[in-house]
Amino acid sequence: MRKQKSWRVVQKILCPLLLLSVAACGQQSAPADSQPANSPAPAQETKQLKVGIVQIVEHPALDAARDGFIAKLGKNGYEKDKQVVYDVKSAQGNMDQAVQIAQKFQADNVDLILAIATPAAQAAAQVTKDIPILFTAVTDPVAASLVQSMEKPGGNVTGTTDMNPVEEQLKLVQELKADAKTVGIIYNSGEVNSKVQVDAAKAASEKLGLTIREAAITSPTEVKQAAESMVGKVDAFYIPTDNMVVSSISAVLGVAESQKIPVVAGEENSVKSGAIATYGIDYGKLGEQTADMAAKILKGEAKPADMPVEKQAEMKLVLNKKAAEKMGVTLPQSLLDRAAEVVEQ
Repeated sequence: MRKQKSWRVVQKILCPLLLLSVAACGQQSAPADSQPANSPAPAQETKQLKVGIVQIVEHPALDAARDGFIAKLGKNGYEKDKQVVYDVKSAQGNMDQAVQIAQKFQADNVDLILAIATPAAQAAAQVTKDIPILFTAVTDPVAASLVQSMEKPGGNVTGTTDMNPVEEQLKLVQELKADAKTVGIIYNSGEVNSKVQVDAAKAASEKLGLTIREAAITSPTEVKQAAESMVGKVDAFYIPTDNMVVSSISAVLGVAESQKIPVVAGEENSVKSGAIATYGIDYGKLGEQTADMAAKILKGEAKPADMPVEKQAEMKLVLNKKAAEKMGVTLPQSLLDRAAEVVEQ
């Protein structure tokens, strides 16, 4: 009996020790990379997104919109060559080439397309109904059949408009040349946004007591001839945000300078290139505004169908002193006092 009692005492001591030993062995035999139950899961690498950019043609205004978009999207957490990789293409003013570029983006299954200018946006919208498309530098997206309405686009396309304050811009003609009666407009007859601006200029001219003389072109090589055809018939030139004309604006400026005809433009980069004045938008900021919209789409916070087309709230007066001298114009002090920027060179 005494031996049995002794053995029971030993069992009571040894059994807990054996259980602790087994538990310790189990912990030691666990895989080295195992995670405690309450530890966070290892971070997964973020997928690098692909954004295709199709630009109808290269000129300073459209380039500024593109660069503004890329820079601002980076500030929204999508840095170039890190979180996002870009495929940037220019259609060189050719609509068929713009369609081919859009088709390549679709084949590459990009995450988003940025279409710069009306023809580029029309090409992208024609090719895909699945990939989100953001446009910028589009004057009238409804007239271009890109969206159902400005408030509710309704499809896979939305973006920012660069519709000009045409009436205010034509008023600049009268401030630069008080006796101006006729204004010449050169525009691409195949570009919807250009026709919209010409119609707006005609409507504004009736209020201002001006007459609009049109010269429609179909290729950049016709720009100089169109400008020359208006010499002696117009008191000033108005250059809308027509991509074909703006990309060849030097031809208009050459005629204007030799004949002392003032040039008012639809955007500030044309003024920096040699036009006298504009009251308009900043294309770099317009690109930034488009990038803010793109960030919401990429983050899954919004869909193009429900995102209203946005416009730039602030316009600015930009003057070019050197251009005024070349065209025989003295800038009124009233304009200089109001200018947000005066180009001296």
